[in-house]
Amino acid sequence: MTQPSAIDDILAEHAGLETQLADPALHNDPSAARRVGKRFAELAPVMATYRKLESAKDDLSAARELAADDASFAAEVPELERQVEEFEQALADLLAPRDPHDGDDVVLEVKSGEGGEESALFAADLARMYIRYAEQRGWRVEVLDATVSDLGGYKEATLSIKSRDAARDGVWSRFKFEGGVHRVQRVPVTESQGRIHTSAAGVLIYPEPDEVAEVQIDDTELRIDVYRSSGKGGQGVNTTDSAVRITHLPTGIVVTCQNERSQLQNKARAMQVLAARLQALAEEQAEQEAAAGRAVQVRTVDRSERIRTYNFPENRITDHRIGYKSHNLDAVLDGDLDALLDALGKADREARMAAE
Repeated sequence: MTQPSAIDDILAEHAGLETQLADPALHNDPSAARRVGKRFAELAPVMATYRKLESAKDDLSAARELAADDASFAAEVPELERQVEEFEQALADLLAPRDPHDGDDVVLEVKSGEGGEESALFAADLARMYIRYAEQRGWRVEVLDATVSDLGGYKEATLSIKSRDAARDGVWSRFKFEGGVHRVQRVPVTESQGRIHTSAAGVLIYPEPDEVAEVQIDDTELRIDVYRSSGKGGQGVNTTDSAVRITHLPTGIVVTCQNERSQLQNKARAMQVLAARLQALAEEQAEQEAAAGRAVQVRTVDRSERIRTYNFPENRITDHRIGYKSHNLDAVLDGDLDALLDALGKADREARMAAE
């Protein structure tokens, strides 16, 4: 079931990485050490599954030999055969073509669209859903920028989400299917007649590069503005011009950050977000030119381009791309996303394997 050459390449790469990590010279370059360590960690699940498979094969071979002389051992053979088949399938899944960004952290943007205040409130619901899911997994969440509506919703918000263990749960591997238009059907708090309204919010998501230096940005192509951070008051709001807005002139991409305590910190974080967006744009353009056919994330928040519907009266969530439906909307909005994300990931793996 598993291609020998594929696992042989992984075994050789893992051994090479192990040798590099044992070399003290590598750790004189923190950036290189992080890259090698990250890749070594990403291969850990493959190595663990491979070792389990080899052990199960050895046990099965021994049980068959013993069964030839003692029939009592024959009862162990079916279970060991099942284990071997299970580990072979698991290893094949791990060796299937993978998204090279699966272990990456992400920048996630939520933007309100059609629907005014109701759309902004829904955008805030989506942001909280992602934050709760991330916190449940032990990920680090940072709100880089947010524009709050009159009723406390989000006209737009930018989040940085980082994993503590890329091998176990790279953020991109879980959230990469969230980009698109999300539609909500419910009675808005502003509706006095009890009528159900439909509105939408958009989600954009990008892998966040480890370092800004990975993406070439010409300073002459940037316009950098500083302004006073906004907020509802209190100790957490700066009273100096520390917020930063960076405009990338060739593409028109605008990034803002006001969460940090100083202008320099906000500029550094804004540059990281800009690098992530430029990297995603470059990869998208390259794939389009190569006719890769990757689905393009929405650039406008139009209800007709929806990927998912959140129906409050029926407590139902529907993902239109894979036909997924469940009636636990309240739990999903509280961060219970695993079943939905697992279904999306399974469909993606099947599509990748079918394309081979």
